[in-house]
Amino acid sequence: MLTITQALRDEIVAHARKDHPDEACGVVAGPAGTDRPERFVPMLNAARSPTFYEFDSSDLLKLYRDLDDRDEEPVVIYHSHTATEAYPSRTDISYANEPGAHYVLVSTADADDAGPFQFRSFRIVDGEVTEEDVQVVQAY
Repeated sequence: MLTITQALRDEIVAHARKDHPDEACGVVAGPAGTDRPERFVPMLNAARSPTFYEFDSSDLLKLYRDLDDRDEEPVVIYHSHTATEAYPSRTDISYANEPGAHYVLVSTADADDAGPFQFRSFRIVDGEVTEEDVQVVQAY
């Protein structure tokens, strides 16, 4: 189960809506070994595409150095789908290389109306996708 604060959930959704019609992407870092997302790190979608996301390689290197310096790890890796449901694509699955991370997908297919959206979390390990419950809390 992913437990995440309302504030972090809202930041992820706001980033997804802001970057629409392109896919948004980013990370929520947390203290190593805690599985607790704490620090919101929006990233630039280097692909600038409505159907694909890609972290810029230099930004990713900086992120991982920063995580090491802070004794953090990527607890949540998120991105948006702009025209489809919030479920990992084959490409998403093939790029999932953090077996301990929660992969959050937000669908912004209806972002122009700012109506209901999907916010779902998955574990992706060795190509196997498992959806998990999301518990939104005010604070940890």
